[in-house]
Amino acid sequence: MRVITACVVLCAMILTAKKALHMFQQNRYETGRLTKWIQESRQEVITLPGCILSIAGIIAAFLLKEPLSLYVIMALCAVWLLLEVNREKHASYIKPLVYTARVKRQIAVLVLLAVICLCLVVFVPQAWTLALCVPLVVFGPWVLLYPMAWITSPIEAAVRRHYLNLAKDILKNRPDLIKIGITGSFGKTTTKNIMQAMVSEQYNSLMTPASYNTPMGITITIRQMLKPLHQVFVCEMGADHVGDITELMEFVHPTIGVVTSIGPQHLNTFGSQENITREKMQMIELLPKDGFGILNADNEFIRSYAIQNPVKTVTYAIHHDADYRAEDIRYTPTGSSFTVVYKNERIPMETKLLGELNILNILSAVAAARYLGIDWQVIRRAVRSMPQVEHRLELKKINGLRFIDDAFNANPVGSAMALEVLGMMPNTRIIVTPGMIDLGPKQEEINHAFGEKMKGKADVVILVGETQTRPIWQGLKDSGFDMENVLVMKTVKDAFAWLWAHGDPTGTILLENDLPDAFNH
Repeated sequence: MRVITACVVLCAMILTAKKALHMFQQNRYETGRLTKWIQESRQEVITLPGCILSIAGIIAAFLLKEPLSLYVIMALCAVWLLLEVNREKHASYIKPLVYTARVKRQIAVLVLLAVICLCLVVFVPQAWTLALCVPLVVFGPWVLLYPMAWITSPIEAAVRRHYLNLAKDILKNRPDLIKIGITGSFGKTTTKNIMQAMVSEQYNSLMTPASYNTPMGITITIRQMLKPLHQVFVCEMGADHVGDITELMEFVHPTIGVVTSIGPQHLNTFGSQENITREKMQMIELLPKDGFGILNADNEFIRSYAIQNPVKTVTYAIHHDADYRAEDIRYTPTGSSFTVVYKNERIPMETKLLGELNILNILSAVAAARYLGIDWQVIRRAVRSMPQVEHRLELKKINGLRFIDDAFNANPVGSAMALEVLGMMPNTRIIVTPGMIDLGPKQEEINHAFGEKMKGKADVVILVGETQTRPIWQGLKDSGFDMENVLVMKTVKDAFAWLWAHGDPTGTILLENDLPDAFNH
């Protein structure tokens, strides 16, 4: 009878383990980030039904004799199993759990740990051990994540080193390959896409796909996609810890480096703005002496940083003096126009892309293209024809409504620029946002300021997530925004239901930031 109980308990644990693994993946497989998320999202882990079932299981184990206690415990586990199946059935994840090779290894270790726990709980002949069965089902997988992470850590490190060394060997055998490294607190992925669109007009170029900006993401790109015919490798490099850019520079060894921006992104993991600035600028400090650095002079942290490397650099900007500048900027519901000023030259440009941030990103690509000898006419053609970057100030029509999809934006500067674009649009202007995260102790202050900036730029504000958006709501109120036009929705699905019912086909809807499921509450 206890064997059957153990099987039921194990089956019920599997679904809870799925959610725990999902949140572990969204927190980048870091136990520190997971712990912080659990502290901030206790209601996601310690649910009322889970607590009631656990208490009922403890009472049954102590007050009832076997086999009746075992029947009750199995029934309670079955109830939890049904609740979890129903929750999963109705869940609509923004980023579902991806069953990578790493996750499969983690599942194997979790199952092993669960079996060990069940052997200790179910087969030890004391009633009090049975009292742990239901709590083990409800809360056990969350607890077991930590020893699982400790056990798999050296395995993942060994796997990582193996594939990283294979990728390094591929790059070492390609001394002719032009490598462009791109980093920044924001704007990396958009700049990479723009750079690829421009450089590929003249060179056979490969870029890291999507947001493959970690050592393993770059490794996958090199091993699976880099071919002998490629002349240029455009590589996005992300960082949320001190040492990340240094590691990537020593891995890829780019000869052209771009720093798009520096700001308070990932303050929780970097510890200070000084650490962020120093780390991002390793993109320039670690370039070879005959390399080429491209810097955003509109960014105060970049502008004030004293570079030690004597490598040649150029700057680009809209609001400050720079080698490459953009003037006469105009936005319309179909795109942007502007003039690039370089020395005595003035080159008019048109693009489907929107926002100052995109124009700045175009300027950085222009600087790289000119360094690589690409003609102005080719550059103009590339700027005019380059596709919009998905989810980054992307103009689109859905169900007859006009959207500016900026769902992958999550930083103060980009969000402010998105509001500026929205403010220039005709008729009803609506913003849908869950706010910004991962901004350390300044997160509440930054989101409050975000709310204040919406006045005059938006007519209707839809906030997604009651807890997450409180500072934005307060900022709106403090700015004098008409609070009757501020709606707070529990989910993105609720927000879209309102849009389909009330949206203005002649207006514009800005989708600003799209938090992963772990943070959308």
